[in-house]
Amino acid sequence: MKLLNRSTVIAKKYPTRILQFGDGNFLRAFIDWIVYELNRATNFNAGITVVKARPGKGKLEILNNQEGLYTLFLKGVKNGEVKNKHSIIDCINEGINPYDNFEYYFNQAENPNLQFLVSNTTEAGIVFNAGDKLADTPQISFPGKVTAFLYHRFKIFNGDKNKGLIFFPCELIDNNGLKLKEIVLKYAKIWKLESSFISWVINHNFFCNTLVDRIVSGYPKNKINSIQEELGYKDQLIVESEFYHLFVIEASSNIQKKFPANTIGLNVIFTEDIKKYKTIKVRILNGAHTSLVPLGYLYGLNTVRECLKNTLIKGFLKKLVANEIASTLNFPEEELINYTNDVFDRFENPYLEHELMSISLNSISKFKTRVLPSIIEYIAIKNSLPQYLLFSLSALIVFYKGNRNGIPILLNDDEEVLCFFKKLFESSNNSFTITQAVLSNTDFWETDLTQYQGFHNQVKLYYEVIINKGMKATLKSFALS
Repeated sequence: MKLLNRSTVIAKKYPTRILQFGDGNFLRAFIDWIVYELNRATNFNAGITVVKARPGKGKLEILNNQEGLYTLFLKGVKNGEVKNKHSIIDCINEGINPYDNFEYYFNQAENPNLQFLVSNTTEAGIVFNAGDKLADTPQISFPGKVTAFLYHRFKIFNGDKNKGLIFFPCELIDNNGLKLKEIVLKYAKIWKLESSFISWVINHNFFCNTLVDRIVSGYPKNKINSIQEELGYKDQLIVESEFYHLFVIEASSNIQKKFPANTIGLNVIFTEDIKKYKTIKVRILNGAHTSLVPLGYLYGLNTVRECLKNTLIKGFLKKLVANEIASTLNFPEEELINYTNDVFDRFENPYLEHELMSISLNSISKFKTRVLPSIIEYIAIKNSLPQYLLFSLSALIVFYKGNRNGIPILLNDDEEVLCFFKKLFESSNNSFTITQAVLSNTDFWETDLTQYQGFHNQVKLYYEVIINKGMKATLKSFALS
């Protein structure tokens, strides 16, 4: 069977106008699909160069072997009708690993056609690293890489105001664009870069706050052979996604004209205030996903849909969302109910197998941004502890113990996080010590969670019960309590 590439199928080549940090399933099923649709419907005419965001294993070599091509399947129920559609996405030109070929990556800054930079480096990506230096090849942090890249572009084009970039960061943190800009300017100051560069960054580069929403289940490994037989070619980058999508961009009308995705029937919204869209989506949909991972995986399940077919877990999750997340949001009750119902319908999409371990990437930073705000607001509003959310946090600590019924859990997080848990569990089996260390780690939460009355005792209690009884028995007793 032939490998999918540009000799296998006829595919148009577009000039590179977009630099993309991240080669994961989400960006390929979301941003790259939007660009693909824009190219087909308008004269947008944009190709994408993908940059590996961090060292380690990835999909870059496969992407280059397939010359940027891959198949996207959209599956689900749309307008009451079962839909199954696939397309060969052709807008990616190449993938670059800056850790192996820094010079080639850095020279992308010299591309006069480059106009956009998009990213998904997870919630742990838009951070400041004091160790980053301008001379590094490359810098450790994503914002450090961006700063050095922009500085090179600034010098190459002599500060041309028309060579600034439009940033669409897709990381699920508040004010992602402004946060990225803030750290870039911090590096510029620490590295003592000239004031004219700082002015160029501020006035001629546009860091847009964004919100993204699409459930992407990823590579269909359990049915890949039958899919490839049907397609008639080998594709190692097939990605599956739901039809639903939402892209909210906080930007001016000028940027809207340059990225006219809202004019071709896509659910792309330009707004002056993104907060409403972001709060409800991150707290309910992403908060439910992140809360579910340790419960479902320690229970012995592997996908979101398996969890939602389990009446015990589904009931737990529904109470968690309705009673402890939605109840803290200042939105009309009907709107919250409708959105929550839609989220659970999407979770139960019979055509997607969304792996829990895929969602588990960087779970600590995800819990901080997606779930912790609901916990803190619940305490402030109700003057009591949210039991379901604290149970999920306790389960997360057990999850980072790295063992499911005697089988190692392949944890995927920043090295600092993994080292912290490894040392913690190697040095102690005491539940008080373990939960105290995690909850008081301000590097994780940016606050000491033990300061809330009863917080530590409750998490310790749930942690002990899960460790001693296992998730199945614990959840059953929790549901009956």
